[in-house]
Amino acid sequence: MHGLTDRPPDDDSPVRSRPLRSRVRTSHRRQFRRLLYIIGAVVGATGAAMLVPAAVALVSREWSDAGGIAAAAGVAMAGGLAMWRGVGRPGELTTREGFAAVGLAWVAMSAVGTLPYLFTGAIPSITNAFFETTSGFTTTGASILEDPGALGNGLVLWRSLTQWIGGMGIIVLSIAVLPLLGVGGVELARAESPGPRPDRLTPRFRETAKRLWLVYLGLTVLEMVLLSFGDMSVFQAINHSLTTMSTGGFGTESTSITGFGPYTQWVIILFMFAAGASFALHFRALRDPGVYKRSGEFRLYASIVVAAMVLLVIGLVDGGDVDPAVSGIEQLVRDGLFTALTIVTTTGFATADFGTWVPGLQILVVGLMFVGGMAGSTAGGVKSFRVGVLTRSAASDLRRLVHPRGVFVTRFDGRAVPPDLVRNVQSFFLFYMFLFMTGTFALSVIESRAIDVVGLDLVTSVSAVASALGNIGPGLGLVGPTENFALVQPAGKWLLSGLMLVGRLEIFPILLLLTPDLWRR
Repeated sequence: MHGLTDRPPDDDSPVRSRPLRSRVRTSHRRQFRRLLYIIGAVVGATGAAMLVPAAVALVSREWSDAGGIAAAAGVAMAGGLAMWRGVGRPGELTTREGFAAVGLAWVAMSAVGTLPYLFTGAIPSITNAFFETTSGFTTTGASILEDPGALGNGLVLWRSLTQWIGGMGIIVLSIAVLPLLGVGGVELARAESPGPRPDRLTPRFRETAKRLWLVYLGLTVLEMVLLSFGDMSVFQAINHSLTTMSTGGFGTESTSITGFGPYTQWVIILFMFAAGASFALHFRALRDPGVYKRSGEFRLYASIVVAAMVLLVIGLVDGGDVDPAVSGIEQLVRDGLFTALTIVTTTGFATADFGTWVPGLQILVVGLMFVGGMAGSTAGGVKSFRVGVLTRSAASDLRRLVHPRGVFVTRFDGRAVPPDLVRNVQSFFLFYMFLFMTGTFALSVIESRAIDVVGLDLVTSVSAVASALGNIGPGLGLVGPTENFALVQPAGKWLLSGLMLVGRLEIFPILLLLTPDLWRR
């Protein structure tokens, strides 16, 4: 009896396992409450944003659309408020919870953003509505609509507004708000920052977010004013400014930018270039314009754009797609520069149908889809910073093969790049290419199994996946600049929607949601 009563419990004994399970359950409940609090705030804010297009629809006397959008706003705000107030203030986020909050918030925001389309009947299919909304918030610009101009003014503005909100990120906006509510924003910034590391303008993330948003808002308003002096109406200028600065590419016409004059196209070229650069760099340039010249990443970004333009112009002339004597040198340069910028910055506007160009130029266009703008911009893609680090590290590895005993340091922008950052960049690129290849394979399989429907060819599948993952918009073939994504199978649209989210959040926050370790205590 003595041995039975005094023997210490082993690892399987319920005496010790019950408190452990209780602590785990308590930890999971707290984690769930913190995540629900964040998601509730995001959902409520998304609903509040719907009030703007509802008001526009009301002023435009689009009574049905105004009622549908207002109802969607009411549902979203009520649901968000219920989640937000129901859990109270749950405390600070951990780093892991920050990543989870970012991924879940973007999924929730995309789901709630479908309500205006569904409630008005403009896009009655849940699959199509989610695709259109996700394309908006991720600033991809791929659309299932044949003619966006057929929508009412309220819904057109909602499409543009989703891109403008998603441009700098609803989570970055939350960094300036949530700390006031008792929820930390540092972990959110680490998870959502569009570059390799958050570029802090001030020691406080909230102040940094405010300054970035001021620059973002200021450039948007400036573009609105300049575009209104051209051949756009005020409403068109507002929408195109929202979707240019967000590098989104949603337009008001089925012909994108093709129907507008040279002045309008040059203004959009200027602001696409600005949107593809770091907004922190823009803020610093307000006091010292010389920061552009001193930034190695900015020089690389500008060099890529110029080189792409030169190659496109040469290819257009050499391939016979454009006759300089007929179109003129100005239009040739404009089309080349516009296409280079719209692909590199992942904006997705079009002044020319590059789907009809010679194969060599189409390959160049697909290659540019993997570049992207600067870190800290609204552009998607791999980002020019990572491109620079990858090329420099590859050069160091080649030199190391020739000189095995040499010590070579990867340098970028005149500074040594830490080895852990080099590994992170290489890991990101590996995941990016893996997702591109598996996504292309999956989309091809989905389309090949379609019955009584013409499936996507290889060029279309490759460019569609590259476009979705890079948040670009138009691809080649059946999803080219003059086409849309309506013919893609429903399963393919869900796949592409997932790739848009993964690409917008730079892979890791979404992939981490599928990692069991993220949810363990």
